[in-house]
Amino acid sequence: MAARKKKAKARVGSKRAGPKKAGRKKAGAKKGTARKRARRGLSAQEMAKSQREISVAEFFAKNRHLLGYDNPSKALLTAVREAVDNALDACEEGGILPDIDVVIEQVKAGSGARGGQAAEETKRKARKARGGPAGTADRYRVIVQDNGPGIVRAQVTKIFGKLLYGSKFHRLRMSRGQQGIGISAAGLYGQLTTGKPVRVTTRASRRKPALRLDIVIDTQKNNPKVLRESETREFAHPTGTRIELELEGRYAKGPRGVFEYLHQTALANPHAQITFVAPGGTEKHTFTRAVKDLPEQPREIQPHPYGIELGTLIKMLSTSGSRRVTSFLQSEFSRVSSKVAGAMVDEAEINGAKGPKRVTRDEAERLYTAMNTVRVMAPPTDCLAPIGDETLEAGLRKEVEADFYTSVTRSPAVYRGNPFQIEVALAYGGGLGADASARLYRFANRVPLLYQQGACAMTKAASSISWRSYDLAQPRGGLPVGPLAILVHIASVWVPFTSESKEAVAAYDEIHKEIRLALQECGRRLGLFLRKRKRLAEAGRKTDYITTYLPPIAEALKDLLHLSDSQAGRVSKVLGETLRKSRTS
Repeated sequence: MAARKKKAKARVGSKRAGPKKAGRKKAGAKKGTARKRARRGLSAQEMAKSQREISVAEFFAKNRHLLGYDNPSKALLTAVREAVDNALDACEEGGILPDIDVVIEQVKAGSGARGGQAAEETKRKARKARGGPAGTADRYRVIVQDNGPGIVRAQVTKIFGKLLYGSKFHRLRMSRGQQGIGISAAGLYGQLTTGKPVRVTTRASRRKPALRLDIVIDTQKNNPKVLRESETREFAHPTGTRIELELEGRYAKGPRGVFEYLHQTALANPHAQITFVAPGGTEKHTFTRAVKDLPEQPREIQPHPYGIELGTLIKMLSTSGSRRVTSFLQSEFSRVSSKVAGAMVDEAEINGAKGPKRVTRDEAERLYTAMNTVRVMAPPTDCLAPIGDETLEAGLRKEVEADFYTSVTRSPAVYRGNPFQIEVALAYGGGLGADASARLYRFANRVPLLYQQGACAMTKAASSISWRSYDLAQPRGGLPVGPLAILVHIASVWVPFTSESKEAVAAYDEIHKEIRLALQECGRRLGLFLRKRKRLAEAGRKTDYITTYLPPIAEALKDLLHLSDSQAGRVSKVLGETLRKSRTS
């Protein structure tokens, strides 16, 4: 009986073990199949299943360093810069003298909630585990408010919730923004690091209440989502826009901090008044308005024939509404008259009466070559709004204490068919440091450039100048040493930045040459000032010698020659006049 029970248990045990062994066999077979597939590689059909479209918002969410959000302090600065630049552009286009308020508040993630504190503690531990300091970033609320013309409801969500959307990319005229990425990317960075939406409050009419919207970006589709919308009467200006966003960052003082950016912005935009409140509310600074005139508004121009590319020309021909190639050239390009258009089609051996849409690719290539061969006037320069000599110097005097100021605005020039203009100003002496390298302020379309100084054409041009010719010390290949501030500004319809983060200007030969010529002109003026000051100092030193040693000489002559007091006085006077004449001759 006992033996039968043992056999029954063994049979049951074997039945239970059977499915396990079968499962192991199946798993082993799957692993073997996977290994075989890995060895033989994937088929085209298998690879096709994993491919999908990538939205631009998704791309920049993973590559935010391309937009300037690669470290906490730089991220905070970039967000402030994008908001302030948009505010200045809006005010100027609306014909309003800018009054801009910038407030940065430090906030605690999940304040008052255990979950938020736990999440923050988890993030600190994660940073420490990755080898970084536990407190590399804090959370801040950035508030930027302006008195501009405001934004209509239909455009608010697209401006703040869609990357590569804007009014400035397709037009050729000077403006601070260019790509339609800046402010929406700041909102995206805040959304990624804090999960909070960007809050926009805007009023486009003084007779209507302000609109308040909380917006996030759907990164998979690059489309805005409105989480909350309401109206409010609480708005400081008759019209304007207020932006609030939370993000991870680090507030730091110094040459690359928010305060220095606003200080330099006030220097290049003396018509603006900017009020800044630092984290904690203890530090408040107002950069007052130095001039009460708005800069002239630049006009939009057509592209220049020398700046067009073959692919762009083919696309323009295929979408043109003109009936003739000659009329297409006159209407779509600047500085192309009927005579110039005729010369282009003759050079390209094309029938000028032919419709643009009927032009073949070979004919388009010949036309492209002819457009770059036929002589065309330089593009118009009313698309630029330089700061100007007097305004630039006024801004420099307001922000930099010095003994000598000078500024130069060069005549407009062209690179790749794009007009640009270089302005340079120098300040010397006063409160500037005498033992350090010169302070270089770089601006592009009135916007300060604080990062990547070594990669910028302005730095390269300033370092290539022989400053010793202007009585300044200079290490080889570097900036001059002494109490000197150098300001370089490029105004252009399309500034050639080296990256999307807009931190350095590319060193095109034409740009490098113009910067050098402007710096040399200012350097010559500075050299004259320094040499004159040196002569005056030498003259003063000699005057001191005369004043010090003449009375003892006169007294000695009186004793040697037995002169009376009146005779000794006349001798002293004659000697003094003779020495002064020899000093000035």
